Order: sequence, then structure tokens, then C-alpha cells
Amino acid sequence: MTYDARSLLEFGEAGPPTVTVGDCAVRYGTSSWADRSLVQEGGFYPRKSMTARERLSYYCSRLSLAEIATTYRFPPTPDVARQWVERTPEGFCFDVRAWSLLTENPTFPDSLWEDLIDEVRPETRDRRRLYPAHLSGDAYEECWARFEHALRPLHEAGRLGVVVLQYPSWFTPKPETRAALAAARARLSRYRVGVELRSPKWLDGSACDETLEWLEGQDMSFVCVDGPPSGPRAVPPVVAATADVALVRFVGRRQREDDPWTWPYRYSGAELGEWVGQISELAASAREVHLIMDNCWQGDAVHNALGLASLIREGGVRSPR
Repeated sequence: MTYDARSLLEFGEAGPPTVTVGDCAVRYGTSSWADRSLVQEGGFYPRKSMTARERLSYYCSRLSLAEIATTYRFPPTPDVARQWVERTPEGFCFDVRAWSLLTENPTFPDSLWEDLIDEVRPETRDRRRLYPAHLSGDAYEECWARFEHALRPLHEAGRLGVVVLQYPSWFTPKPETRAALAAARARLSRYRVGVELRSPKWLDGSACDETLEWLEGQDMSFVCVDGPPSGPRAVPPVVAATADVALVRFVGRRQREDDPWTWPYRYSGAELGEWVGQISELAASAREVHLIMDNCWQGDAVHNALGLASLIREGGVRSPR
């Protein structure tokens, strides 16, 4: 299906569009502006022949936020960060996923800088996945320092939104994991930081309030996730703001009955409508709300991002453009 993005949300050419809830800016976007299925089949971009620069420019004129997800697999460089700055207008914002190695996730060995390869412990060099314990302590700290340094051009230009730390399901609440979170916060002290916790143990019963209070004390944003209500990808439906920026990631709800691991895609209008009130509640406790559609397939994510913004406006929220 093709569509004109302007038919979903009207705004001028003054810059990236936002919606406001009271005094809170609500930014909306997707976790990829260059996904192959979006570019080739999504119907969002006017021409398939657009250059990478042209696509990003077009995206920025219609959405106010993008999550850079590729940095989860390979860390960015300062030069690439400067390109993102040069190709986006003032007022646009990037949320950045942290490199997997920094959040205890399995990591591709070839994503490590060449000059640090010798710092991998000899007995683990032939393994297909890299983990922090495989590196010397000094090398691991150097990885953090290089990642932080690469984000500075975005930060200095006012384009950096939140650095999102996604932790695996085996990262459960205990003193050592809280210490790891606190250390990550200290390493990224100049930036806004969000945390996505995939173990339900952080949010079960009385642990939920404790987790949210702890994150608030660390000035770390809790990443709310809207996903499948059941099955192997189920996520606890917790909605809370624990820092100046509240984040919501929409990963899709529907699954094929014959394959519960199939990635779910486009939200219905009714499903998005359920969030209008909750977004207003988040906005009452935050200075910004970031809404990221991570259901990237063809035009699903951009369609849903623009559609949700339209629903927020219809709910009585004013738009500055």
C-alpha cells in the first residue's frame, strides 16, 4: 500500500514535526529510515532511486525522531556521527542503541576494533560470539570510552536524544547487575540514558516499584515496551517515566499461530488508540516523550508513527507546526 505521509499528519516545512502534550514535546519515529523493505516496498519515499542523503532528508521532514539501531551490532565512529549531524536539520533527534558488547549481549567478534583484538583472552578468540569477560579489563573500558567519544558530535550538535541500553533476559536484578547499570550511567554521564530490561524479574510484583525507583535515582529512563501479550516475546505492560525523557518502543503485537517467533508487524488504529491516554500520563511526568516504532517491515513503522501522532492530535493535543 502506498500513501502520502501528509495525509496522516499535516505540518509545515519549518523543521521536524513534534506534537505537544501540555509543555511536553512528543517525538515520534522509527528504528530505521533505510530498511530495505521500507525503501523498496514501503510506499513512504517518493522514489526508489533516492540517495541515502535524500531519504534521510525526506524522513526528517515528516518525523522528528529516529532510533539508530545499527549501533547495537557495530559501534559508531565520530565521522559517521558527524555525517548524521550534517544530513539532518536543527531540531531533529536521534536515539542511539548501545553496542551489544556494552550491555552483556552476544557480540560479533568482527565488530571489535582491530587494535583491540589482541586483548581478547587467547582461549576465547575462536568463539563465534564475544562477551565482556573475554576481554581484559582495560580493553573493555577502552570500548566504553570509544563508544562514548563517537557520540560526541551528535551531543554537541544537539541531535543526541537518549542512549538506549538493552539488556538480555539473563540480566536479572541483583547487586552486581545494579552495579553494572550504575557503572554504565557513570561512563555516559554527559548523555541521557535509557534502559530496556528484558527479564520480567525486574518488573514482577513488588520488584517493579523498586526497579523504577532505583532507575529514577540514577536518572535513567525506563524504556516501556509494547509487544505481544503472551508467548516467548511477551513483555510486562509497565508504563512509567523515571527521567526527563520517557521512552516507548512499539515492537508489534500479533504473531502467527503456527510460528510464535515470527516478528509481528503493523498496529491497528484501535491498538494505537489505547496509548493516547498513557502517553498523556507520561508527558505529565517528563519533559519529552519518545515514541519509536520498531515494527519495521515495508511501511508499517512509518505508517504507525504518523498514525499515532495523528491520534494524539485528535485527542485534543495541539501541534506547534
